[in-house]
Amino acid sequence: MRNGIRIGRLFGVDIIMDYSWLLIFALITWSLAQRYLAVHRDWSVELRWGLAILTSLLFFASVLAHELAHSLVSISQGIPVPRITLFIFGGASQISEEPRRAIDEFWMALVGPLTSLALAAVFGALWFVTQQASPVISEVSSWLAGINLTLAIFNLLPGFPLDGGRVLRAIAWGITKNLRRATQIAVGGGVLVSWLMIGIGLWQVLGGDWADGLWIAFIGWFLQSAAVQEGQVTVVHDILKGHQVREVLESDCPRVLKQLSLDVFVESIAIPSSKRCFVVIEGDKFLGLVTMHRLNEVPRSKWETTRVADVMIPPEKLVTARIDEDLTEVLEKMGQADINQMPVLEEGRLLGMVTRANILAFLRAHANRQGLGTKPG
Repeated sequence: MRNGIRIGRLFGVDIIMDYSWLLIFALITWSLAQRYLAVHRDWSVELRWGLAILTSLLFFASVLAHELAHSLVSISQGIPVPRITLFIFGGASQISEEPRRAIDEFWMALVGPLTSLALAAVFGALWFVTQQASPVISEVSSWLAGINLTLAIFNLLPGFPLDGGRVLRAIAWGITKNLRRATQIAVGGGVLVSWLMIGIGLWQVLGGDWADGLWIAFIGWFLQSAAVQEGQVTVVHDILKGHQVREVLESDCPRVLKQLSLDVFVESIAIPSSKRCFVVIEGDKFLGLVTMHRLNEVPRSKWETTRVADVMIPPEKLVTARIDEDLTEVLEKMGQADINQMPVLEEGRLLGMVTRANILAFLRAHANRQGLGTKPG
């Protein structure tokens, strides 16, 4: 969910619309106009489509409220939330780090479904009081009440990474006092729920309901992939916790001079080194970084007249790490900034680089040591 459009910012959280959201928005709008509202044959086509668009927007506003509830509880616990992304399956809050206590995770997870339940109650009450006065408002409110109730119930299913799965993990965490074990339990629940959904979907397909059956099966497949991935992320963080940047520091970074033209830089340094990031140094002073991404932004016809200094990223615009920083924190910062490497600085002096590749190599070495340690002698 990296590709999307920033549509605003609320409570310090960026709201991103993933391109896949346009597809589900179109499908819901079409379904409302052509099926749900089509029973009102005395309503004009323009009215039905206008209501369908408005109702779809209110539904996604409800999804956003659900995610904002998660985010606000997270922020209140001192855990930043850089962004919320609206995508084909609804929404997702990017929580920058794991909750610190089981009770924190419990409330952070539960507040989303509670918000959806509250919205269902509000729209249900609106439906009740407008049945006679305004059939238009009543019809829209009825659908929104039902979809918010469905959203709350679905998210309370005890399968990771659904909210119900996170509630399950919080409870298991509180009982076992072991986050990794609790995550394994919640991931197991997630895999079970996903297989049940796939089975229900295939059963509906065999019964002739292709559209709903395939959709439910697809959601089940997505949940299974997400559950396994979330479990792996937790294991990785558990392994890295307590290990510092100094253990994966890459100190032999290719260094370049700021006055080099890009054509000379590419031919004499970039291609022979096969690296994707280069440090710009003047004496002992760190001036910035040159990445292949920045290089590719310059047309090749201008390489001869463009200097390294023109494309380097200065220190004040870089996300940096400390030599004693925890690797879990570094990995989270890389994820938030969508970068693959970070310079390691000490009082403005460059000590080296920490990269995703080096962290992955560290993880592989750790896994190999564990594997060797479990083999019988």
